[in-house]
Parts: sequence; C-alpha cells; structure tokens
Amino acid sequence: MDFALSEEEELVRKSVRAFLEKEVLPLEPEVLRREREGRPGLDASELRDLRATARRSGFWGINTPEEYGGANLGPVLTAIIESETARTFVPFSFGGNADHLLYGANEEQKREYLIPAIEGERRSCFAITEPGAGSDARNIRTRAVRDGSDWVINGEKIFITGGNEADFVLAFAVTDKEKGSDGGVTCFIVDRAMGWESTPIPTMGQTGPAALSFVDVRVPESNILGEIGGGFEIAMKWIGRNRYIIPARAVGAAERLLEMAIEHSNNRVSMGHPIAEYQAIQWQIADSHVEIESTKLLTLRAAWMVEQGSDARHASSIAKLHGAVMANNVVDRVLQIHGGMGYSKELPIERWYRELRLLRIFEGTDEIQRRTIARNLLKGHVRLNGFGG
Repeated sequence: MDFALSEEEELVRKSVRAFLEKEVLPLEPEVLRREREGRPGLDASELRDLRATARRSGFWGINTPEEYGGANLGPVLTAIIESETARTFVPFSFGGNADHLLYGANEEQKREYLIPAIEGERRSCFAITEPGAGSDARNIRTRAVRDGSDWVINGEKIFITGGNEADFVLAFAVTDKEKGSDGGVTCFIVDRAMGWESTPIPTMGQTGPAALSFVDVRVPESNILGEIGGGFEIAMKWIGRNRYIIPARAVGAAERLLEMAIEHSNNRVSMGHPIAEYQAIQWQIADSHVEIESTKLLTLRAAWMVEQGSDARHASSIAKLHGAVMANNVVDRVLQIHGGMGYSKELPIERWYRELRLLRIFEGTDEIQRRTIARNLLKGHVRLNGFGG
C-alpha cells in the first residue's frame, strides 16, 4: 500500500504551485484592496490574460478530453490541482473547461455551446435549484410546455452559481407533471438572448449567485440536452460527479490558513513569550493538522474510486461532509489565533471565514450528506468491512 503521489502527480502538483506562486499570489494584496473598495478582485480582461499565461505554461483543460484540446488528467490529478489553486483567495481557475454535461450534447450543440465554452468564448451555468426545491431536487416546479416545434418555459431558479455571468444556462423543467422526476423532467440549453433574466443575490461571500427568471421563454426543441424526460438523470450526473472537488478545495484553503497561523504564532509575542509556546495555541494547530490530513485521505480515496469507475457516491459524501466541517473548524481557529487582526479586512482570514461557510451548504448540505451516509448504512448498501473497505 503506497500513499505517496506518483512521480507524475508530484510533478504536476509542484508545477501548479510554482505557477501560482509566480503569477497569482503576488496579486493578493491588490485583490484584497479592490474588494475592500467593493470592486471585483479581478476583472474579465485580467482573468482572461492570466488564463492565457497559464495556457502557455501547459495548464489548459485540466479535465477536458484530449480530442477537444484538453489534458484529460483524471479525477485524482484534478483533486490535487484544485487543492493547490484553493491555496489562494484570488478568484482564479485554469481555463479550457466546459460543463461536463455538454460532452453528451449532439454535434450541433457541441459546435454552438461546448467548443465556445472550452475556448472561454461563452459561459454556462447549471440551474435546478428553486425556492421550493433545494436539496430536494425532485420538487422542481419550473414548467416547459410544448408549442409547435418549440417549448415555452416559465419558472424561477435561485442560488445559481455563475448565473449573473452566464451566456447560456442548462435549465431543468417539468415537461410531464404526471411522471414528475421519473421521466417528466427535461434539460434545456437556453441562451440568454432567448429571454431569461438574472438578478444577483447578495450573500456574505465575495461573489454572489443569481436568481433566474423564465417568463414565456421560447426554446427550440433542438436545444434539448439528451432526451425528453431524461433531465433528472442528467441532473444527478452533474450533482454527483465532482463532489470530491469540494473537499479538495477545502484542503488547499485550510493548509494555507494553517501556515498563516503557524507563522503568526511563532512571531506574535504576548506576556513575554511567542504565543506558539502556549498550550491553547498548540492544541488548535494540532487539531487543525489532524483534520486536514484526514480530509486529504478521504478526498483522494473518493477521487481514486471515480477514476477506477467505481461507485464513489458514498465515499464522496463522506469526504464532502468531513471537508466542509474541517475547513470551517480550521478557519475559525486561525481567526482566533490572529485575534483582532484576523477579524479585520487587512488580512484575508475573515474573507475565507465567509467563503468557506458556503461549503457546508451547497452541493448537498451537511444534513443531506449525513442522511445519505446513514441511509446507505441502515439499508445495507454499504457495509462495515474493516480495512477491507
């Protein structure tokens, strides 16, 4: 049993960290200053230039199939890369990616939506959540009614990540009320030009989601993704496929925060001693490290199962739950160790404090993950087999 990264994985990790330290981390003071002034950390042109620089360095389409110009590095390396990029609060991610559901599109849809999304020319968002359908995605109420060769959509979606910036949306609507989620939901690719509108939802984080409004939005039948009635199955593929990425990002942010706490503890003197000498500080640092290391193993196991083609849903739920709680524990301790400066906007700790709180809510709340894990055990879908898994 070898827990070490392979030579390739370690090389990629080091290369990503080197790129971030050279090109991204130096931007942190300016990003903090802009955000204190109520401005975006990076504007669209800066982000585009940064992604172009990354592309020249070989970082493009991390998980995109090679036939579309991507690197197709797989789930384990994706988790490693996501962890590295999460070590900075600068709102940057590598380009060359598209919503993975679009790879199942037909050829015409790929030309119009998939390829432009990979090239960064168009942006998409995924819209299933509604005011009355959050964790219970089966309860969606947005309707699509056939009218000749078109479908007319009416309804509302909320808390849609990227909805304010998206050029098109993967929208899920009920097309057969009697069937409900069992064959009665369809996924539509809907251009913004077709008439849907977005409204920002202010949140405690730096970037906010959107509320999307569909009022008699007319969509041609050619914009159906997959089959009529196959929307719920498509949605579950989106929700479950990359859940291991959330704890991977939690690890990266938590490690960076812990590094800040260690440095501060060694330098901050109180009552004649560095606070690192006090047991209260030492325990917080030790507990944080233990929780980070355990999340690493849970996350890599879930990513490895995805890579092997195994059913990783249970493992991903465990990793997501543990990682979300861990990150919030760590950032709370780090803020406490920094005292008043941790609470101020001079440091990024309070920013991370607000951002990481979302991990316990989106992509399945803590409560939903616990429910899933418990039901799998109680119904015998997952058995306790010691170190045999």
